[in-house]
Amino acid sequence: MKSEELLIPDEIVISKIYYIREQKVMLDSDLADLYGIDTRRLNEQVNRNIDRFPEDFMFRLNDNEFQVLMSQIATSKRGGRRKLPYVFTEHGVLMLSSVLNSKQAIQVNIQVMRIFTRIRQMLADNTEIRLEVEKIKNKLDNQDKNMEIVFRYLDELLEKQDQPNPPRKRIGFKTDNL
Repeated sequence: MKSEELLIPDEIVISKIYYIREQKVMLDSDLADLYGIDTRRLNEQVNRNIDRFPEDFMFRLNDNEFQVLMSQIATSKRGGRRKLPYVFTEHGVLMLSSVLNSKQAIQVNIQVMRIFTRIRQMLADNTEIRLEVEKIKNKLDNQDKNMEIVFRYLDELLEKQDQPNPPRKRIGFKTDNL
């Protein structure tokens, strides 16, 4: 079987990445599905190698997080789960490749890691764009202030021009005619 045959469309993988506790994560059941194994088997392997999965690699959702997530993905119940699901961060997904050795798991892991990298790059690109937009906004704000000053001066000049000047006292040689 060629590695190209194992690939899952990127859109499917991306749709299984969630943002929880300010990190991008994937559910154990989604990963198991992508790897072609039961969620129970995936969690057994993780539990056998629990030292490889510290809190910043994997954590269990609390009830509230799970309810919010289920409402996002339009699932109303736990789907036969007795325990709340584990979620894996990017590092946790990478660590899964060391405990799951099937060809499909390895290929899917490579694909998932590439997608995580692309997402990180897109966020970095967006940050650069945001910074450039902020610079432009600041320049425009400064230009607006400068234009406001110019228009204020113009208004003052126009007001002075509209006001009749008081007769000026002549200086210099005076004739009797005046």
